[in-house]
Amino acid sequence: MSKKEFKAESKRLLEMMINSIYSQKEVFLRELLSNSSDAIDKIYYKALTDDSLRFNKESYYIKVTPDKTNRILTITDTGIGMTQEELESSLGTIARSGSLAFKNENETKDGHTIIGQFGVGFYAAFMVADVVTVISKALGSGEAYKWESTGADGYTIEPCEKETVGTQIILKIKENTEDETYDEYLEEYRLKEIIKKYSDFIRYPIKMDITEKRPKEGSDNELEDYTEEQVINSMVPIWKKNKNELTSEDYEQFYSEKRYGFDKPLTHLHINVDGTIRYNAILFIPENSPFDYYSKEFEKGLELYSNGVLIMNKCADLLPDYFSFVKGMVDSEDLSLNISREILQQDRQLQLIAKNIGKKIKNELKSLLKNEREKFEKFYKSFGRQLKYGVYSDFGSNKDVLKDLLLFYSSTEKKLVTLDEYVSRMPEDQKYIYYASGESYDRIEKLPQAELVADKGYEILYFTEDIDEFAIKMLMTYEEKEFKSVSSSNLGIEAEEEQINESEERENKELFDYMKKALAGKVGDVRASKRLKTHPVCLSADGEVTIEMEKILSAMPDNQHVKAEKVLEINVNHDVFASLKDAFESDKGKLDLYTNLLYNQALLIEGLSISDPVEFTNDICKIMI
Repeated sequence: MSKKEFKAESKRLLEMMINSIYSQKEVFLRELLSNSSDAIDKIYYKALTDDSLRFNKESYYIKVTPDKTNRILTITDTGIGMTQEELESSLGTIARSGSLAFKNENETKDGHTIIGQFGVGFYAAFMVADVVTVISKALGSGEAYKWESTGADGYTIEPCEKETVGTQIILKIKENTEDETYDEYLEEYRLKEIIKKYSDFIRYPIKMDITEKRPKEGSDNELEDYTEEQVINSMVPIWKKNKNELTSEDYEQFYSEKRYGFDKPLTHLHINVDGTIRYNAILFIPENSPFDYYSKEFEKGLELYSNGVLIMNKCADLLPDYFSFVKGMVDSEDLSLNISREILQQDRQLQLIAKNIGKKIKNELKSLLKNEREKFEKFYKSFGRQLKYGVYSDFGSNKDVLKDLLLFYSSTEKKLVTLDEYVSRMPEDQKYIYYASGESYDRIEKLPQAELVADKGYEILYFTEDIDEFAIKMLMTYEEKEFKSVSSSNLGIEAEEEQINESEERENKELFDYMKKALAGKVGDVRASKRLKTHPVCLSADGEVTIEMEKILSAMPDNQHVKAEKVLEINVNHDVFASLKDAFESDKGKLDLYTNLLYNQALLIEGLSISDPVEFTNDICKIMI
């Protein structure tokens, strides 16, 4: 028996395999189990065209056997096996995939697909093993052969004894180091965990001898260990089952088993697509948001499988950011994977799936909104903010996708309403969709700025989240109706009061100019209000930046000191205005006092801080003396 060298390029590739291609060492087991599944698949393919072969699925399995004492891990399959030539060509030349060649020669249309493509997964074994031994007997052959290698130095092939058709892969697990604990790959619980994580849906049984406990015979309180062969994997994935056979409880159990969340899903989507690209998916819309959902630590993505084998735990590219709350998985036979089977080679395949998934999610949310309003509002409470971020982000490129899913509290309906519902109720003379911003519904209800709009009987949408106004500014219009803040300097409401106020503005121009000068740097203008009914004063804003937006921007860590162009509005029909006029005529010092008080009062109404609270309290004392 002589040692054979790997080809030079294969030797370099093997060194890469061991050191850098795979992100986690545990995937070696996924690769070996996938190869074993391929080997059984090959017998299935042969049986389709060879009447002498009878494929009895119950006779085929994969067995994982750890031997902690000797540091040996064995993976045994009852697949097609390999001849000496196949061992030489498939294992002696890295990246020559016997599975891929077999697949190309034996394509079928029944959905039974060979997993392996690159022929490099086998060498992932060297990440955890010092010595890898393969004992194999091919279908129809009377000889068995042993392939063995310690890594890049080369390999040997020699005849051996093996009674049954199939393959045994025997790994001599490495000793522990300071950085790595290889013992874990000999522990029952860890092997079960890896099998369930990556290979749970391989279509053949993956068996292990599991140590269990039972009452010791003749003893009341003593237990003894015993060994029982168990099937570790589920084999038939839920997404391959007929939807009619599944219940809500089945989907909830899957959600729980996969640990997508500690809550129950509000709804699920079971998708089967057989078109340009084929895939199956089960998606869940959770009931509650994770504690870290609106933080940088949250990682979005769906589990991505290729023929039932987990490829990526969180594939972010499958979900747009605005639907990042969706949990679940996608399984496709058509993915082009790189040699580690961890990364996709062709973005187009993923883009097609992602685009289709996005449409499905939107349609499901629209269906919830239309048919199960209470359930949708529950969802919206947890994830409505994310939809608004979706409208605002990417320069509003997704606003048309999301605008019909937005909800806001209505001043007249006293509940959450859609933009479509708002517009459908608008009187003919109403030009704008009116909104008001504040910390809470109660605070907004008391805003002086809303008086005129409310008096006209117009509905007002209440914005209480920091993203609301920014999203609406990006949306700009809905059904050709422009959004208008009740704090805007021009409300677009034609009324007799406007003409009266314009007259008052002219008559009292000198008074307002004096007050504007007294508040220089604080407000851009002082003018007679066209909106106030009972309140003496309020702040409004000229321009695109509202006062509420200024508050939000100023609270951000990278404060750019963006300011609203504030206007102090005076109610000329209020008794306070008479005091202002008297002071202007007879006591400018008192007018300065009144001006500062009214300005600070307007700030407090808006929830803005007063620059000098001590001065404010002293001013109050002055008018009491």
